[in-house]
This record gives sequence, structure tokens and C-alpha cells, in this order.
Amino acid sequence: MNEHTLSMRLERVAAHIPAGARLADIGSDHGYLPVALMRRGAISGAVAGEVALTPFRAAQRTVLENDLEQEITVRLACGLTAIEPEDGITAISLCGMGGETIRDILDSGKTHLSGKERLILQPNGGEQPLRQWLMEHNYRIVLEEILQENRFYYEIIVAEHAEPVKYSPEELYFGPLQMQARTSVFLAKWQRILREKQKTLSQLARARQTVPEEKVQDITLQARWITELLA
Repeated sequence: MNEHTLSMRLERVAAHIPAGARLADIGSDHGYLPVALMRRGAISGAVAGEVALTPFRAAQRTVLENDLEQEITVRLACGLTAIEPEDGITAISLCGMGGETIRDILDSGKTHLSGKERLILQPNGGEQPLRQWLMEHNYRIVLEEILQENRFYYEIIVAEHAEPVKYSPEELYFGPLQMQARTSVFLAKWQRILREKQKTLSQLARARQTVPEEKVQDITLQARWITELLA
């Protein structure tokens, strides 16, 4: 993967970034996403934010090699502190991190959100707490997508600030729009997870040491939700 050929995962993220957006790609790594979009003329400008020095320098190099220093600003910063008011950001992407990490970045950087940006989020697991945060901060999930790449399932959550929204515990767990669409990839993912939950429950039943009852109940409830979803 490079700025010329994005992974399937990043291509799907790119598809949900509005044309002409001013993008803040937080945790940009090599800066491939903003550079690819800028090369295609799909966005009007970008900020690539990185908290670690090595990927920050890699992103700087990618921007420099593509002569995009005027269009893309690379900043060494923690989370949303990479965004400055004069950037005029209209879309924020956070990809390839755990859902809890994305949630924490959004939460600690709330003051850097104007509420006008579209959030394009691609968590590696932990989707439920991320959706919970979005709901609690009046972000409506406007689009959800799931894809499989190299044996892994990836979810993309697109959200926009709106009126207060209420999702059920099941919708937070599976994704409100995913539950409606019920794509074959979505069902395959949850079939795999159900097998894992059932395996875990049988292991816990055989475990010699006492397992917290709360943990068993939690996994049992999730297994029941999945069974009902797949029925």
C-alpha cells in the first residue's frame, strides 16, 4: 500500500469523505490517505496529524515527495490538537485504531470539534463504546459499512452532529444501520463471533477457578443477541 494504491479498507474510508472537503486525518501514519485524495483532486486541503515521531516523519516524506506541502500540513500533535481553527476542517478521519482509542481521542479533543465536521471512523474492534460516545454527544450515525480484508472484518462508521439520538443496546452493539442492511459480510462476521462466544462459555463452564458471574452473564447476553440476530 502507498499513496498510489490504498488498501481496500482505506479506499472505502476515502469513499465517504465528501468531495472538496478539508480533511483532518488523525493518526495518519504515512499520510497515504490525504495524499491519495489530494492527488485525485477529491479534497481541497488536509491536515495529517501524528502523535509519534517516526510516522510523523514518514507522513512529511510522503507529502514532500508528492509536492503537496502547500495543500497538506503535517503536524506532530496528540489527537485532535492537530486541528487549528484556521484549518477550516469539514471532515475528520480516524482509522486503524481500537474503538475505545478513537472514542478517547474524540472525547479529549471535544473542544477542537465545531460540530460541522463529518466523522469517518474505522475502528479495529470496540465499535460498541464508540457508538455509545457518538450517541451521548448527539452524533447521528448516517452510514455504516463492513468489509473483509485478509481474514479480518473492518467496520466503517460515518457520523454527523445532529439532534439528540437514541440507540438501543443492541443497535449500539451491532450498529443501527448494519442491523437493517444485514449484508452477507455482516452476517458472516457475527456467525464467527457467535462461535467464539459459545467456545468461551464452554471453557468458562469447565474452568476450575471461579469466574465473575457478571462476566458470564455479559457473554451469555451477547450470545443470545447474536443468535436472535442470525435467526
